Amino acid sequence: MVTSWGTGGSVRRKRRVIVPVGLLLVAGLLVVNAVVVSRQEADATGDSLLFVDGGRVHVRQDGPADGPVLVLIHGLAGSTRWWDSLVPLLAKSHRVIRVDLLGHGRSAKPGGGGYTIPEQGRRVGAVLDRLGVKQAVVVGHSTGGSVATALAEQRGDLVAALALLDSGPRSDAFISDGFVGRLLFVPVVGQLLWRLRSDGIVRRGLSTAVSRSGYTIPQQLVEDVRGMTYHALTATSQASDRYLKQRPLPRRLAGLGKPLLVLFGVEDRRWRASSAADYRAVPGARVELLPGVGHSPMLEDPARTAGLLGDFAAHTARAR
Repeated sequence: MVTSWGTGGSVRRKRRVIVPVGLLLVAGLLVVNAVVVSRQEADATGDSLLFVDGGRVHVRQDGPADGPVLVLIHGLAGSTRWWDSLVPLLAKSHRVIRVDLLGHGRSAKPGGGGYTIPEQGRRVGAVLDRLGVKQAVVVGHSTGGSVATALAEQRGDLVAALALLDSGPRSDAFISDGFVGRLLFVPVVGQLLWRLRSDGIVRRGLSTAVSRSGYTIPQQLVEDVRGMTYHALTATSQASDRYLKQRPLPRRLAGLGKPLLVLFGVEDRRWRASSAADYRAVPGARVELLPGVGHSPMLEDPARTAGLLGDFAAHTARAR
């Protein structure tokens, strides 16, 4: 009996040692993973690359080379592919230029800086200079609307007019990017989730980007998100938050004197559609609420979106 009790006590003592050691080991592995994932970077891929300040960026052009220029800027975790359904409708009469922002799509994804909204705006301006563009109507979706605004603040000579698609005017108009999206920004947990990301996890994260019944996120958009680095995603998101908190978009735009079109899906699940009214403070702004679509009108209703953008660009050209 004494031996039996002694053996049991020894086992319990071993367990008391093994369990904490095991927990420490798991915690250490999670911390190491967080550090490794946060430091990952990637080079630009494919062709049609231009080297501008901060790295190489991927650029796509469609339509007549001598046509009026439309520049399309995607949002957070987006890419030039988010405009694929829209481009054939616009490129019939416009030179359509799309840019993968630094950290997105096929552009470089450096591990350091370069992700602030003003830097992204300057980079788009540098691309247009390299392409010989003198003036353009600049279209931005979501965070891309902030980049378009920054470009207009810096380069009034280059931006003839702006169109913003579901670009939240101020930080407190944000609703949510979903449960998965919130987890991505939790330290250690976010990096682990990023390491384990699958098509299914990414699709759940993208689910709030659309609201149209029956719409399925194209696989290429899922692949673009999976191709990002954790640092590029979080750095861009944090930069967007800072830009809006420093000064809301309508206040930035009000003094620029640029024609402005704002399109906002009534069923947007990321930004309150009611906040689109803030843009009416911009003199001459045209604000259109789109029923039946959510955060991404160019995906959910490309024909209607292209028609509104085309009419706006034509009206802007006539007014010059």
